[in-house]
Amino acid sequence: MESKAIMLQKTSLSILLLWVGGVLTIIGFIAYFQDNATLNLAGFFYGIPVLLGGLALKAAELEPTPYTQATSEDVLALRKQQATPTQNQVRSDVTRYRYGQEAHLDDVLERLGLSPNDSERPVLAGVREESLDGSYVLVLEFDTPKVPFTKWLDKQKKIETFFGPNVRAELAQSGGDRVDVSLVAVPEATPVEAAS
Repeated sequence: MESKAIMLQKTSLSILLLWVGGVLTIIGFIAYFQDNATLNLAGFFYGIPVLLGGLALKAAELEPTPYTQATSEDVLALRKQQATPTQNQVRSDVTRYRYGQEAHLDDVLERLGLSPNDSERPVLAGVREESLDGSYVLVLEFDTPKVPFTKWLDKQKKIETFFGPNVRAELAQSGGDRVDVSLVAVPEATPVEAAS
């Protein structure tokens, strides 16, 4: 069931509608020239609106953020054990097609005060999953030429609070205008650990 959901997330709905609408419209034209009124009407009646819907979605489509490195089996096992609901939601949202958004995590960046305006907004360029000292880590790789690294550091606590609970945010400048935001899973302390 999970593999079907992943496959649907990786499929562009606009391309699917363009194909279906195109085929139905072509069938409508062929039926028109063969004097088949029923197929002609059905082809035009369904084909053209579906084709236009596909074009509209294509214009509003935001492609998935690519993984910059393959996720190892060990990290996948850690994800199943430790990933927080927020980490899973963010990973799922940025690695699938989105519609009606200008950029991945644009609302989040605005709430965090890291997107003064659309032209200065950092762009999510990649995502990867890692392990850090036995903890699951989701790394968001931003191209941020207009927002200095010092501003990211000023917002570190706010980033942790936003993506929490049970998440520690680590920031690193990985060369040039690239900032890596590492969301590290922090397991909750059990009552026994908290008492000691």
